[in-house]
Amino acid sequence: MINENEKTVFCKQLKDFASTLGDFISKGDEWTVRGFIDIFKNIHPISADTKVISKILELHLFPHFLSFAERSGYEIELAKHQNWYPDLTFIQKNNVSVKFAVDLKTTYRDEEYPEFCNGFTLGSHGEYFIERTSSKNIEYPYDEYSGHFCLGIIYSRAAVEKNEETHIYSIDDIEQIPSVIKNFLFFAEEKWKIASDKGGSGNTANIGSIQKIDDILNGNGVFAKAGEELFDDYWSNFGKMEIKNGKKRKKLSSFDEYLKYRRLPADLNNPKATKRRAK
Repeated sequence: MINENEKTVFCKQLKDFASTLGDFISKGDEWTVRGFIDIFKNIHPISADTKVISKILELHLFPHFLSFAERSGYEIELAKHQNWYPDLTFIQKNNVSVKFAVDLKTTYRDEEYPEFCNGFTLGSHGEYFIERTSSKNIEYPYDEYSGHFCLGIIYSRAAVEKNEETHIYSIDDIEQIPSVIKNFLFFAEEKWKIASDKGGSGNTANIGSIQKIDDILNGNGVFAKAGEELFDDYWSNFGKMEIKNGKKRKKLSSFDEYLKYRRLPADLNNPKATKRRAK
């Protein structure tokens, strides 16, 4: 259920909120979380594992999401089950028909090409994305949301010695524990504006993001020129439509191929966003 005016207001609120988050979780350019504490007041350093970092960042930030929702006139509902979409559902207190999906995403900068990040997924293009009234693996049917957003965190991985990862620290030594991540960059954007035309994770039906950081911050994804309607149609048909490939046929797998198939102008594609970094 699209409400463009409410979506515009919420988008600005979410972007303004994202710009403040670094103040809550970092000191200087380093993460303030350093480890896990046990009942004996021993501190065990955090692993550099991306799944561990992602979950702790979510927990670290959640109280601030609650405060943001209260200030903005929304209630927050968490996903009822793991891997359901979205992570957070914002429901307007004065009009419960106004809902926004917000997924929390974390990724790290490429060490060799720091203008790029490792990318992230933007939700499934499976059943609930295709059948917009479906309740499978989604909090509310896709069409009940007035907008679909990503609030993302891009960070740099810090060099940590192996012996530091396994060393046990006392509570008095907490500031000596090295931070495993640093140099945070927060952003918020509608997911279709930062989407690529490639899948995001192996064989699963996930939409991938673009990877150039400047393009992410500016909403300059593959579909930025084409718009959300064509983004929806492309990903609803991804891996299904077939096109001629010489004497054979192949499944459509790029936005350029899709535009040719639909007989749409080639300049609706965004070549800057589709450009891959050289390795």
